[in-house]
Amino acid sequence: MVFWLILLVVIGGLAWIRLAPSDPEVWHVDPQVTADQDMATGVRRRIPAGEDTLERLNAIILATPRTELLAGSVEEGHLTYVTRSKWFGFPDYTTIARKDDVIELWARLRFGQSDMDVNRERVEGWLSRLGAGA
Repeated sequence: MVFWLILLVVIGGLAWIRLAPSDPEVWHVDPQVTADQDMATGVRRRIPAGEDTLERLNAIILATPRTELLAGSVEEGHLTYVTRSKWFGFPDYTTIARKDDVIELWARLRFGQSDMDVNRERVEGWLSRLGAGA
């Protein structure tokens, strides 16, 4: 009996992680990046913005597996994406915003205490591809 109860709790928890709604009012916020930061829960980056940098970065992000746009648009200059992990579907949120000649990025986890550098590696990969296309 205890085994089945534990199994039910685990399955319910995994279902919640995968199916929990992503409220744009909670996640689509101003990144407020004043400096590059590596944190246990994510990363913040500031990069110079050329004329088409936001459009190119948007295309790179949307080409990432299991990533979709949650809110915003290139025209607004403010976008938030959800990227889910392959096996369990853990959501990570990335918000980018163009502010004059700078693009601010804030990538962070939703569940847990540490993202094990997943967001840092993902953002660095995006920025690497962005630089390669410059």
